[in-house]
Amino acid sequence: MNHTTKIALVTGGSRGLGKNAALALAGKGIGVVITYHTQQAAADEVVREIEQAGGTAAAIQLDTSVVSSFDGFAASLGDVLKTKWDRDSFDFLINNAGIGKNVPFPSMTEEVFDTLMNIHFKGVYFLTQKLLPLLADNGGIVNVSTGLARFAMEGYSAYASMKGAIEVLTRYLAKELGKRGIRVNAVAPGAIETDFGGGTLRDNPQVNSHIASITALGRAGVPDDIGGVIAALCTDDMRWVNAQRIEASGGMLL
Repeated sequence: MNHTTKIALVTGGSRGLGKNAALALAGKGIGVVITYHTQQAAADEVVREIEQAGGTAAAIQLDTSVVSSFDGFAASLGDVLKTKWDRDSFDFLINNAGIGKNVPFPSMTEEVFDTLMNIHFKGVYFLTQKLLPLLADNGGIVNVSTGLARFAMEGYSAYASMKGAIEVLTRYLAKELGKRGIRVNAVAPGAIETDFGGGTLRDNPQVNSHIASITALGRAGVPDDIGGVIAALCTDDMRWVNAQRIEASGGMLL
């Protein structure tokens, strides 16, 4: 058993950016635990892909919007860390799980607002708190934000507001966890071609060309543009980067 192996936990790692980040982390020799909400088969496939490439990985079910489930999840995570890596801690927490909802401000309902809040802010806040005893000193946290916290596009008032809260929380966590040597940063992707929000950017050529036209590098983003940024933040090369918002958008709306 290699006790020098670092381990990362990626929430929402069965698809999209979370899957890409998990593969990028594994590519750096980091053990990976991914969580999935409903897509167990997809999560198992990611684990298989990592293991076939010589890495180590595991998948655990988690609904990041249900705070009352976090005790059980922490216990499951502890078991997996012990069984798979003979460790009682992990090194990097990637708060990635999320959903996309485009709702114009006049049409926003309390129900949709609460769903977004529970997943994107409340869940992240209390899951991070719950996992602190399992998070190793001198580790790191990467919170996934969005370019929409800097530039405004119609329909994202609630979603982007929660991500704005995440960016403030990132600075507070960096301040409070610094005494343990834990770095906390936010990665803010621009528009990325995934199935996020129904896959509109990926599947609608008009939307895609519009995004390309407002991006300095002249195209929409793809998952491979983001996973490596998250993984890089979990390396010693980035050890002095703390409390930062790192936008990875190819230069959207400059």
